[in-house]
Amino acid sequence: MSSNLAVEQIVFHDHEPEQSDFRADVLAGLRNDQKMIPPKYFYDHRGSELFDAICEQPEYYPTRTEIGILEDNAADIADQIGTDCVLIELGSGASKKIRLLCDALSPSRYLGVDISREFLLMSTRKLAKDYPWLEVHAVCADFTRPIDLPESPISGRQVAFFPGSSIGNFEPTQAVSFLRRVAEMVGVGGKLLIGVDLKKAKTVLDDAYNDAAGVTAEFNLNLLTRMRDELGAELDEEAFDHHAFYNESVGRIEMHLVSRRDQKIVVEDEIVEIQHEETIHTESSYKYSRDEFSRLAARAGFSVDHVWTDERELFSVQLCTVSG
Repeated sequence: MSSNLAVEQIVFHDHEPEQSDFRADVLAGLRNDQKMIPPKYFYDHRGSELFDAICEQPEYYPTRTEIGILEDNAADIADQIGTDCVLIELGSGASKKIRLLCDALSPSRYLGVDISREFLLMSTRKLAKDYPWLEVHAVCADFTRPIDLPESPISGRQVAFFPGSSIGNFEPTQAVSFLRRVAEMVGVGGKLLIGVDLKKAKTVLDDAYNDAAGVTAEFNLNLLTRMRDELGAELDEEAFDHHAFYNESVGRIEMHLVSRRDQKIVVEDEIVEIQHEETIHTESSYKYSRDEFSRLAARAGFSVDHVWTDERELFSVQLCTVSG
């Protein structure tokens, strides 16, 4: 069930997505042989502030490098895509990245898609205010699942935008499934502009997720604070350490919380025992070579048309088209 509503300068489409159950997901993850907590729970208010701070750390290259690529190549990207398109941002935000595209592409319509109503409305209202000529839609939906885009008298090539190397947070088989859904959404001839973090020296990757200021560590440990504050969990936050490393055998950064001693986490009537040096896996971030991502995209029905990178080839922005 969904509903449409005109909200100030935007058109709001509420698909009423099912919201996550923090307690259920935490307990299910802690029951696994390899204990885990889904990384989507990093982003409470404090976690979002910490992630913004991570992006400012000298070791963390992805955000500023992707913005640099978009700034340097905006005109070329517009030439490759063509102007007057329908721009669909998956995981919306009134960030510098989408503004660079709006300036270059002059889209006929913008659709921001996000599961968080408050964030979605805030970001799309600001975008509509700053771009009064742009038809702005806010689509409250889980973009990892199939969604129906709103109809409009405005037509044009549909271009999905998925920045920030978020594709790396999916397991490869899940990434293919997600990309297939995007391909179905934009249709044959539709396009996807996506940020893809590239494989590189292990030291660069390890440093990026272990900044000297300890901000990423605080970001990881904030999950325990959320569990304590929101679930009433009984746990010793000081008895865990942040651990992040590049696992070369599978091509991904792994983030873990490592227990310094044997201990227990109590959530209501459930007790979870954790052994000394046992870990809770909190995030994976896959890195791809150009060829690896091209093969991954092909499995989902996309062909890679163009790849833009920085001089050091740390990061890429890739333009893909749905083949017939």
